Amino acid sequence: MKNKSSKNILKSLGLILLIIVVINVLFRMGHFRIDLTEEKRYSLHPATVRVLEHLEEPLEVEILLTGNLPGGMRRLQRSIEQMVRTFNAYSAQKISFYYLDPLALPADQQEDFIVGLTDYGIQPTNLFVNEDGGQKTRMIFPGVLIKDSEYETGALLLRGEKGMSPDQILNNSVENLEFELINAVRKLVSKQQYAVGMLMGKGELEGDDGFGIVEALVEDFEVFKIPLEQAKKVEDLDPFDVLIIAGPKETYSEREIYLVDQYLMRGGNLVILPNALAYDMDEAGGDGTVAMPFDNGLDQLLFRYGIRVNKDFVQDMNFGYHPVMAGNFGDQQQLVPLPWPFYIAAGRMAKHPVTKGLDQIVFRFTSSLDTVKADGVKKTPLIFGSDFGKKLAAPVRVAFQDMEDGPDLESYALQNLPLLYLLEGDFTSLFKNRFLPDGMPKEGFLESSRQGKVFVAGTGRLFESSFDPRSGEPLPIGLDPYSDMQYGNRLLLQNMINYLVEPEGIIATRTKQFQIRPLNKVKVSQEKVKWQVINVVLPVVLLGLLSLVWMFARKGR
Repeated sequence: MKNKSSKNILKSLGLILLIIVVINVLFRMGHFRIDLTEEKRYSLHPATVRVLEHLEEPLEVEILLTGNLPGGMRRLQRSIEQMVRTFNAYSAQKISFYYLDPLALPADQQEDFIVGLTDYGIQPTNLFVNEDGGQKTRMIFPGVLIKDSEYETGALLLRGEKGMSPDQILNNSVENLEFELINAVRKLVSKQQYAVGMLMGKGELEGDDGFGIVEALVEDFEVFKIPLEQAKKVEDLDPFDVLIIAGPKETYSEREIYLVDQYLMRGGNLVILPNALAYDMDEAGGDGTVAMPFDNGLDQLLFRYGIRVNKDFVQDMNFGYHPVMAGNFGDQQQLVPLPWPFYIAAGRMAKHPVTKGLDQIVFRFTSSLDTVKADGVKKTPLIFGSDFGKKLAAPVRVAFQDMEDGPDLESYALQNLPLLYLLEGDFTSLFKNRFLPDGMPKEGFLESSRQGKVFVAGTGRLFESSFDPRSGEPLPIGLDPYSDMQYGNRLLLQNMINYLVEPEGIIATRTKQFQIRPLNKVKVSQEKVKWQVINVVLPVVLLGLLSLVWMFARKGR
């Protein structure tokens, strides 16, 4: 009887062992992950998974955010590590990580390393931390470096909009981790480059004004300057995935408008940034000058697509500054920053992959935008002015001396004027039911498009470069050489182009939203003792009672 019982126990143990082995073999043959969080924190976008599944060699990630960090930064640090581990779970090649503190490097390497980080946009951040009973400042580097066997790139991971609280900035950074990391991986390994064309020939971004666009895009895209007068047919524009029209100073001919229109109808994407008024900033001193309406030839085209760029200028109380000469100091001329409401520092963004988490965007001499009826076209405003804005209908006086007495606050009564629109959907051609321009064949003419996309702002200077006042060299987009303020225009351009070429690509990962669930500090203070008793004392009491019940039960048997 005893032997039979022993055999049954051995059989059961053997069966359990066999089941464990089979389960292990099945797990090794194919892995799976189950994300039980409400917000799908540990799930990756399909576009991210596609990039990871096509990796051809292992990657290394250097996490620069390290050291003795306060609670919020530790959360970001843990999220970075968790995201890298998640990438590794889906990757065709191993993705390893380690921590590196730039401030722990030898003195002869430290400075060059930190300067090199700025090439990837990784700027140090000063934190206030409590140590030894006092408050101290500590420099951190909230970014990562990603390397393969040959190349290296980096990403800044702490980003937020102007006006966000520290908790909101951290939460926004955690939400955007997947995008920032996979975008850096894509830059490192991508072999496909889309072509972006900048239309030239009508005064668009003359000289080095277009330097910033090329500098911002050349790493990820092939960028070309296209003299539109040399394009003889629509097919000449087909090789370009995006066309940028920025600030023409002359009127487009009907033939050129037709080429742009048919380019969109054939599946192209447009960024249209017209100047509605013409002005000369060199005459803004003294008695000033007047900005007058300007016919750039694009008005009818945009109206047909569902938007109107008005013949006015927008001013806003959330403004930037313009440098003006204010006499001499000794034998040197002085530059003084003048408050300039024509330069709008816009910080209100729509919850959209293109604008989510962006810092302030500067709009210089921008016109207001109105939407009009266009069947099949969805119109999404992306960037807004502040609660205190106004419109100045043409002709508009532009004079520095108008700022001497300060602005009339009561006149700034318009709230959240939209400054950038995204149009997407099925567009109708401007030339439907019209005669085509001379020399354009009817064969191949398309009356409508399928799923086209157009970005429109009321200023041609949205992506114009500033210049270093000392060297005269053009600067990256959004960098103000007089205040050292870095606006988000450069990142906005990159996001716009990424969205136009791949709306469901990795740019779509920026739609993640994690809800902040902070503890109620008042309730914590009031119920502190109650929950300490429940979590510390009650489990001990319950275990003691169970032990007593068990002892009495045994004694009874």
